[in-house]
Amino acid sequence: MTERDPNSTQGRIVMRDANWIRAMAMLAAAMLVSVAGVRAESADEHMPAAPRAREPAVTSTSVQYVVPDVTLVRQDGKSVSLPHEMNDGRPVVLNFIFTTCGSICPLMSQVLGQFQRKLGAESQHVHLMSISIDPEEDTPPRLREYASQFGAGPGWNHYTGTLTASQQAQRAFDVYRGDKMSHTPVTLLRAAPGQPWLRLDGFVTPDQLLMHYRHLTGAR
Repeated sequence: MTERDPNSTQGRIVMRDANWIRAMAMLAAAMLVSVAGVRAESADEHMPAAPRAREPAVTSTSVQYVVPDVTLVRQDGKSVSLPHEMNDGRPVVLNFIFTTCGSICPLMSQVLGQFQRKLGAESQHVHLMSISIDPEEDTPPRLREYASQFGAGPGWNHYTGTLTASQQAQRAFDVYRGDKMSHTPVTLLRAAPGQPWLRLDGFVTPDQLLMHYRHLTGAR
């Protein structure tokens, strides 16, 4: 049997598809566990309680981060100050992605897209931010194309820039893992400038993200 060269175009496509399949399998497993939990709750309350499988863990932590004074490039090609972008008074929802990612990033971006749509008219008052961890490949046009795939509306911006600036941002929010293939799913929320960040480690769902947002901001 002929082995595929992992560095070839075909090899990269196969690897990307394999990563996507694994990620979708993880998401499907989480959905099955959730359905099982609903069924268990509807069972006869007089029946002996049976052990229930736990949902994939999403760890929430309150952390005080200092926004680094770096310049990034928005998907519209404009160079912007990261502190200025984050400190305009709106609540911020932040994640880190790269456009050629075939597993974690599409799931996180899909969640942000659904979250933004669930906010409805309120979404214009919330700043969603996705910073590339592969800025040398992720040009503004590529970011615009990526954003459109997930229905990014006004208020959801994608950022690239120099590798140094990207890594400074990653380190500031404790998501730097050495290389892009080692990154993990992390979503960060902040209600207002100067307040602590809520760090969510793991695959959060749109409804979970909305719940955390409501709790953090006191919105209903």
